[in-house]
Amino acid sequence: MRGKETIFKRRVERFQDAMRENGIEGAVIRTLSSFIYFTGTKWLRPSLLIPAEGEPVVYVVKGEADLFREKSWIENIVEFQRAEDLMAGIVGWIHSNGISTVGLEFGIERDAYLIFLKIFQRLNPTVEIVDILELTMGLRMIKDEWELENIRRAGKIAGRGMKVAEEVIKPGMSELEIAAEVVHELMTNGSEDPKVYVSTTPRAHAEPFRDLKVPENGVVTIVIGSDWNHYYANTARTFIVGDPGDRVKRAIAVKEEALKLALEETRTGVTLASVERKLANFFKDRGFGDAYLAGYTHSVGLLIEEPPITTIVVPQRASKVQENMTLAIIHPPLMIPEGAIKHEDTYIVRENGLERVT
Repeated sequence: MRGKETIFKRRVERFQDAMRENGIEGAVIRTLSSFIYFTGTKWLRPSLLIPAEGEPVVYVVKGEADLFREKSWIENIVEFQRAEDLMAGIVGWIHSNGISTVGLEFGIERDAYLIFLKIFQRLNPTVEIVDILELTMGLRMIKDEWELENIRRAGKIAGRGMKVAEEVIKPGMSELEIAAEVVHELMTNGSEDPKVYVSTTPRAHAEPFRDLKVPENGVVTIVIGSDWNHYYANTARTFIVGDPGDRVKRAIAVKEEALKLALEETRTGVTLASVERKLANFFKDRGFGDAYLAGYTHSVGLLIEEPPITTIVVPQRASKVQENMTLAIIHPPLMIPEGAIKHEDTYIVRENGLERVT
């Protein structure tokens, strides 16, 4: 198991306290990142059941229990062979424990399938279902020192990946070829689930294409998410190829100015929305108001992008900056015809300023 058992036990205890305070009698954790947060290990198609009182239970596929025991501190492990056995086990756990209010995460992450919710509702018509995303993310948003050390280690790996990107980019190379070189470097250095996005065109979120190639004169934007012990660091850079023209150079210079402004304004107690407004006005004053995508930051942790996600969930812009948050700044690119201009790094919020991780 990666990390001390006491870390994960304490997380479950704090989560149980939060459930009791909110009148939730049990929680069914299906999202992978929260499963890792509580169990200490990654396991595909996870099912973790946490009662408001008592010990958690994990369901794994038949034959997986022994290895899971080595990777986690959870003692109550149930194997299942068919998907219907899993659902029957969850329903049985709810009813045998007399649970009438169950928490599920209404998130956007993989394994948080709407179809699971629909099946669950059909099989448990008398059970009240409550969204617990704010409870889980409320715990996860503020990092402890063990988490921060993992993120720092991930940041060093990300730096190696970006160095490789800088070395291999050349005209005619495909986005996919660049991504393959970077992923190889990240995984060789211990990143188990790296995320690499490459853009040779103006795209905000660029899964690499094999048929899009680096132009003779243009820009290439690389976004890297590297993980260590499942914790991510996020960084992005835009590289100039040849002579893409004056607008690109101006956009890069303006983005660098905006980064300085964002770093000066992002401090404990400040709302993300207040920084967002200053940045929007800044880009407008510099003539790039129409190129700026709103949402200057997001948190980084067990996901490369997790709440507060100011680009996707507008209400989360009201969040206040707190010590030991990990934030990616500045997240959105300037979208100009030549490409997506980005400069993004991961920072740890400290009482006296920001610690740069990447």
